Amino acid sequence: MRPANEALIVIDVQNDFCPGGALAVPDGDAIVPRINALLDEFQTRVFTQDWHPADHASFAANHEGRNPHEVIDMPYGPQILWPVHCVQDTPGAAFHPDLDVAKADHTVRKGFRPEIDSYSAFFENDHETPTGLDDHLSAKGIDKLTLVGLATDFCVLYSALDAVRLGYGVTVLEGACRGIDLNGSLEDARATMLDATIVLEP
Repeated sequence: MRPANEALIVIDVQNDFCPGGALAVPDGDAIVPRINALLDEFQTRVFTQDWHPADHASFAANHEGRNPHEVIDMPYGPQILWPVHCVQDTPGAAFHPDLDVAKADHTVRKGFRPEIDSYSAFFENDHETPTGLDDHLSAKGIDKLTLVGLATDFCVLYSALDAVRLGYGVTVLEGACRGIDLNGSLEDARATMLDATIVLEP
């Protein structure tokens, strides 16, 4: 068992991010057995869940004439437009059925504000609106995090960077993550995390 000051953060292991889903990450479901095995090592286990309303501003379908993966300017900066995914209370937003959800101590739902996207487990994409995760972890005296989940180059990356910015020691288990790799984004994400003193382990 890891010390009480360490937590496991399981990022967005949801049906829409797994094969067959609306925004499938290649091989995304392959990480589920390893994540389940890790859960018993940690005293604190937090799951995050994309939880979008159907009219979310990040969906290409909500912008006439726009296609998925185009980039538009939002008040908080550039925004990639995505296929409709992880809509609240739909099967696509549910956790992967093989994930041992019963072992989650806390669940963070993010991206539920229609006007702003949310990659990070800690902040919406304005980098200011908190999800409440930092308060939850701080109250438990946690200062070291291990991150796993989907996708390496988006939600895992943003969560890891915010965690470092908030003062946590951060390890990303690459073997328990999978990436989208949009135009080389996976290698860029790895370089960015290493530059931020995030530990990358197999």
